[in-house]
Order: sequence, then structure tokens, then C-alpha cells
Amino acid sequence: MKRRTAEPYKIKSVETLSMLSFEERKESLERAGYNTFLINSEDVYIDLLTDSGTTAMSDAQWGALMTGDEAYAGSKSWKRLEHAVREVYGYKYVLPTHQGRGAENILSQLKIKEGDYVPGNMYFTTTRAHQEMNGATFVDIIIDEAHDPSIDLPFKGNVDLDKLRALIDEVGAEKIPYVCLAVTVNLAGGQPVSMQNMKEVYELCKSHHIDVMFDATRCVENAYFIKERENGYSDRSVADILKEMMSYSDGCTMSGKKDCLVNIGGFLAMNDEDLYIRSRELVVVYEGMPSYGGMAGRDMEAMAIGIREAVDDHYIEHRIGQVRYLGQQLLDAGIPIVQPIGGHAVFLDAKAFLPHLKQEEFPAQALAAALYLDSGVRSMERGIVSAGRDIKTGEHNRPNLELVRLTIPRRVYTNNHMDVVVDSILALYEKRDTICGLTMAYEPPTLRFFNARFAPLSDSGELISEENKKVNA
Repeated sequence: MKRRTAEPYKIKSVETLSMLSFEERKESLERAGYNTFLINSEDVYIDLLTDSGTTAMSDAQWGALMTGDEAYAGSKSWKRLEHAVREVYGYKYVLPTHQGRGAENILSQLKIKEGDYVPGNMYFTTTRAHQEMNGATFVDIIIDEAHDPSIDLPFKGNVDLDKLRALIDEVGAEKIPYVCLAVTVNLAGGQPVSMQNMKEVYELCKSHHIDVMFDATRCVENAYFIKERENGYSDRSVADILKEMMSYSDGCTMSGKKDCLVNIGGFLAMNDEDLYIRSRELVVVYEGMPSYGGMAGRDMEAMAIGIREAVDDHYIEHRIGQVRYLGQQLLDAGIPIVQPIGGHAVFLDAKAFLPHLKQEEFPAQALAAALYLDSGVRSMERGIVSAGRDIKTGEHNRPNLELVRLTIPRRVYTNNHMDVVVDSILALYEKRDTICGLTMAYEPPTLRFFNARFAPLSDSGELISEENKKVNA
């Protein structure tokens, strides 16, 4: 019998959670326009909206806040962060940014010109937005299996090398400023990329003088999956695997709010000195001095420690294990989720969960709203709403995956909280045919999932009701 383990930490401080009544949750949801992003956090019981910036920092990180050097230039705290990035990730040059999208903005402006193509292993919302705003077309080169939530493969985030070769042959290497390789792939369900695939992508790109830039936001989780699933890595430390991973890239953008275990901050790293010099100038324009880049000294101190804490094998084993604890209970109960269970979240398959709803009725958005209404658990839509519209035709982008993301913050909740989430989802699944679709009452022009507002399509105006059975029959 496999012995059970507990969290590799103990709790020093607690925060009281809100436990609203059904009617109070209903009022909160209506005020938010059925968009979970617009619900006030004080109205949320268990917040699984995102793992970005929601980490519980360690005592070492909290202590380091008091040592932050807030000098405008030449901060000692920056030197400590720079050293940590170089030591753990292996890049030569590092520039701080206020968060990951600050790094994406600078990279996109410097590398992309009008008419370029940026291939990647599935889009991410803000990443693609920066690429498109600078004149590029995103091209999805992930393996086909990643678009099917029911297929269980160990490295579902892999690049399809034939797709990449075909794009190079079609548009020419000079039209591809870099390949954007996400490790792991968020919108595919937190799926990892194998070391072999990274190496093959890098070698192919080098033969065509194309850079490889990682979206390294959850790279430590990817390294753990390699240790667990790829031949030849089981006896190596996560830190060692991570260092090899990064060697198959020319640089990365990093949101420190995930695998760096902090609440704010990020960086842009690279090995090319010319790109570093040009990037440094834009950091001054958009972020701040190259020695703080939008972060306070105390933030940089906490990140420098978090970078090292994240590659502790015991920490990351528990991190992945808690996500599995939630996902496996749902699988055992017959709930449709993305398989295999990913690194940072469990993704409900809203198409299979609510088959009576058409995609233009926003089933993932409706399911996320219903989950909050049922239990006060906040989650996130990752489907047609997040995919936005085609910049040329104005039509909805229609991803194959219509998902609700249950994103687990790092070191925040216990498995008892996960049990509450499971109970709510099981209750909704039993009455799934009473959940109606939504119409979009307000649509922002860009990244609409953040601020869009919705309304139920039922005659009664209720999101969950017996009357919905008639409406959706």
C-alpha cells in the first residue's frame, strides 16, 4: 500500500474565507454580469480563478521583504534576483519586468515586424494579443492530440515538427522571428513538452536561424513531468532537468507570479547580447530602470528566494500531487476533464459536461458561473470567449477545447478545500441539463474574457432552473 503524505509545509497565518448564502452569491454573480473575473474576491469562498500572483509566500520570502533595497538604480535586490535567474535557468542576460506580459510586450516589439508569423504550441491570450498587435499572425503547431481532451498522452504539449517544417517551407524562415514554445501549455490543460521535443525543435530552428523563445511561466512543473515520464530523467533532480530544458532555447519570458512563487513580477531573459541591449532600452520606456523593471526591491528579494524554493523536489511533488488529488476524484466520478491531469489546474470539458448547449451559447462561461452560484467556488472560462475574434473576419475564433479551468494556487489550500470543489461539481453534473447558456451583453474589443458581461438565455432569467430543461430541449 502506498503511504500517504502531507503538505511539505505548516501553516503560520490564516485568512478567514467568505461563506455567502445562495441568494448572496446569486446577487454577486448578477452584479458581475455572470463573468467570474468581475466577482469581488470578498464574495468568493474558494478562489480557483488563477494561479497567477495567488501564491502563499514562505517565511523566508516574507523575511526577505525587510531587506529589499529600494534604490532607484543599482539595487542590491536586483543583483540577487539576476544571480538567481542566471544560476537556476542558465541565461546570460536578464531584465526585470512588472509581470510576464511586460516581457511579452518588449519581445514582440523588438522581434516582430508586419507580416511575420509566430508559431507556437497553442495560443495564450495575452501572448497572442501582443504578437498580433505588432503585426504577426499566430500559427498553432501543437500536436493534433492536444485539441482532444479525452486523449491521454504523457507529453500532450509537444510541437508537431511536420507542422513547423511546413510553415517554414510555406512562408520562409525570414518571416518567422521566433518560435514561441510554452512549457507547460496552459490552454491545452497544463500539458508538458518532452525534453526530446524541445531539443528537436531547437535543432530544427537553429538550422534555419530561427530563435526559440520559451513562455517559461510554469517551467518547473514541466521539468517535474519530464522527471516522472521521460526515459533517463527519473534519477535527476528537477533543478538539473530545468537547466537542461532552458538550454534548448534562446531566451524566455517569465511571469514570476506562477513558478517563481511571488505575487508580482517577471523578467525577460536571453543569451543574445544585441537583443539584451535593445531590450534594456525598452525596459526604461515601459517598465522602469533596468535594475527594477516595475518591481520594488522587496519583490525582487522574494522572487530570488522563490526561484530556488520552486525547484525543491518535495515542493513540486506536492504541488503536482494536489492538482491530481482534485482531478482524480473527478475522473473516478465520471466527470469529463482534460486528460492527462495537468500541472497547475484541472480543466472541465464543458462541451461534454453541457452537451445541450451550442458553443455560441458559451457553455464554459455558463459552467463557471454555475459553479460559483452553487458553492462560491470561482473558476475561469477557457473556450470561445477567451479565444476572441478573428482579427481579419471578425468572426468568433472557435477552439476545439471549451474548458473551465480550476486553477490551484500554490501553497494556499488544503485537500479539504479540493473535496468541497469536487462535491459542488458532482452536484452540478447531476442537474447539468438545468444549466442554460448565456448571451454576451457587453463585449470589449480586446481580451474580452476579462471584462465581458453576460445574461442567461432562459425565459425565466435564471442560470440554473427546472425551466431550462424546456428551453434547452
